[in-house]
Amino acid sequence: MRGWLKLAVLLVAAVVAAQILVQKADRTLPPGGPTPPLALPDLGGRTVDLAALRGRVVVVNFWATWCPPCQEELPGLAAAWRGWRGRCFELLGVVEESPREDVAAAARRIPYPILVDARGEAAAAWRVPGYPRTYVVDAAGAVRQAFDGPVDRGSLAAAVEPLLPASCPAP
Repeated sequence: MRGWLKLAVLLVAAVVAAQILVQKADRTLPPGGPTPPLALPDLGGRTVDLAALRGRVVVVNFWATWCPPCQEELPGLAAAWRGWRGRCFELLGVVEESPREDVAAAARRIPYPILVDARGEAAAAWRVPGYPRTYVVDAAGAVRQAFDGPVDRGSLAAAVEPLLPASCPAP
């Protein structure tokens, strides 16, 4: 009888663990699905709307100034933005949980638009589990890939380059 009790406890533990993993997976934005709305102010107060960037491949990077892995990936993201500019590509940095003065200081070395999600509403809508979190959005507005943690240039290139058009019409 004791062996059956142990087996039953192990079975219940396995079911609970599986439920937790499934629920966690369900909280992330599914690849291939449409993106939630994203319209936030940049540091100058001008609203940048992801919907206005349809027709372009867009990388959306959620980060925070206090996050060391976020700081680690910034030079690679800046290099990617510089390399793909003019090829129907945009990169949006969405900063969370960071004092405005820290964001302004970090933005001095970031060439792409930095958007401020002061209340964390965009991060909640995009189901960001932690920082950094990077999404690759195709020209039709669908999430094609997501990266947890710092994304390296090679992985980002493998996700973005197949989506870039051969030529980019003038805006």
